[in-house]
Amino acid sequence: MRLGKLRYGSKYMAVKFFSETKKWSINWMCRQLEISRAAYYKWLHREIPKCELEDVELAELIKEYDERFNHILGYRRMASWMNHFNHTDYSCKCIHRIMKKLGIHAMIRKKKKKYTLSTPEITTANKLKRDFMASKPNEKWVTDVTEFKVPQENKKLYLSAILDLYDRYPVAYVIKARNDNRLVFETFDKAVGANPNAKPLFHRDRGFQYTSKVFQRKLKEHEIDQSMSRVGHCIDNGPTEGFWGIIKSEMYQMYKITDETSLRYAINDYIRFYREERPQERYHCKTPAEVRREAFCTDSPTEYSIPVNKRIQKYKEKWRVIE
Repeated sequence: MRLGKLRYGSKYMAVKFFSETKKWSINWMCRQLEISRAAYYKWLHREIPKCELEDVELAELIKEYDERFNHILGYRRMASWMNHFNHTDYSCKCIHRIMKKLGIHAMIRKKKKKYTLSTPEITTANKLKRDFMASKPNEKWVTDVTEFKVPQENKKLYLSAILDLYDRYPVAYVIKARNDNRLVFETFDKAVGANPNAKPLFHRDRGFQYTSKVFQRKLKEHEIDQSMSRVGHCIDNGPTEGFWGIIKSEMYQMYKITDETSLRYAINDYIRFYREERPQERYHCKTPAEVRREAFCTDSPTEYSIPVNKRIQKYKEKWRVIE
């Protein structure tokens, strides 16, 4: 595989390979490939350029990271993580070029299936209004429930989680075999138990658990203001949807999941990995746990701006009339 930009490099490598392994005639191969014999020998005895040697070393590092993180890294995160862990300054274009040569790419997510809407008991306005920027921890929380199919069994596991929009840290999560009120209530109780002084804006979708009267009482007891996504606008809860997508595209690559026990272990360990070991470019390659600890140690937490997302901008243009 030719990583450098030398003209006819691939042809020279083919001649060398078949000459050494198959004992084919060099003169005949050069004629067939329309290259000169002298040019081939000049290439064979050349001093390998420094840039080509650097590409070879970089290719080995890319393959190492691809295997280490079980094929979850696209070229942008590959560049970001490699620069973070190795104190280098590789550009995204350079990483992208070599990953294309190596045939390495991130796992592509599957499209979600449509679901049927339920009639909520109590609803409220969308106070969050897709403003996912938070200036400090426990200012805005978002939550949702997602499902995982247990391999080789006609069963499902349900994961309920609450994310802090400041650092994308999962402040609480619960895994159960049933998607019921208890699942959501336990998640909420864990979150407020770990953060007893928190009074965040609490945003969720219109799931039956969140619109129940019991859950409304829980919010009032803790003096927590609430917000709710609009019908048919999953982007109103974009960060949580994105978190589910990350888990489902990366976790199945990183763990061998064969039954309910291994699935529970994978979910728990992946969330630990996400909190403690998975750096994010938005936070200057810090993990959510690092960002959270730093914020709690100061009266003026660092504000991390959200990068512009062109797809969301197009979505806003499309739905501008009804916003």
